[in-house]
Amino acid sequence: MKKGTDEFIRLAGRFFFGLYLLLLIYLMFFAEEWGRSLLGGDYRYNLVPFREICRYLKYHGQIGRWRVIWNLAGNIIGFVPFGALLPVIREKKMGFFKVFLLSFDLTLFIEISQLILRVGSCDVDDMILNTLGGCIGYGLYRAAVLLKEINIEKRKI
Repeated sequence: MKKGTDEFIRLAGRFFFGLYLLLLIYLMFFAEEWGRSLLGGDYRYNLVPFREICRYLKYHGQIGRWRVIWNLAGNIIGFVPFGALLPVIREKKMGFFKVFLLSFDLTLFIEISQLILRVGSCDVDDMILNTLGGCIGYGLYRAAVLLKEINIEKRKI
């Protein structure tokens, strides 16, 4: 691929990554429709891995399927762009382990901030699901790169 095209993709990736981070900050700390407010409220936290995930799955009838899907899948899907865009915006190659650690680090920062600011809830299960989402995003990025390389090889033949 031409150097100009690579630069354009990196620049577009940076733009969308910035938009993504702004949206993430809003949803995690300011979206009142999701129970987020810096004015206080219920102070909830969960430090036991898989407790809330199991609770959502066990009581899906009482909680409501849509709310279960929204919470579990939403926490995963919400971090897919992070894992997919992070390697795009870097000039140097970024591997799975680095994306895994950065996804975990960002989620840890968000959850600790929610705990300190008493916004939403601090939940170790969110960390698990968000990190999984970042890893899935990286997998989608790698699949796209592989498909691009296969198409380039087919054109050479």
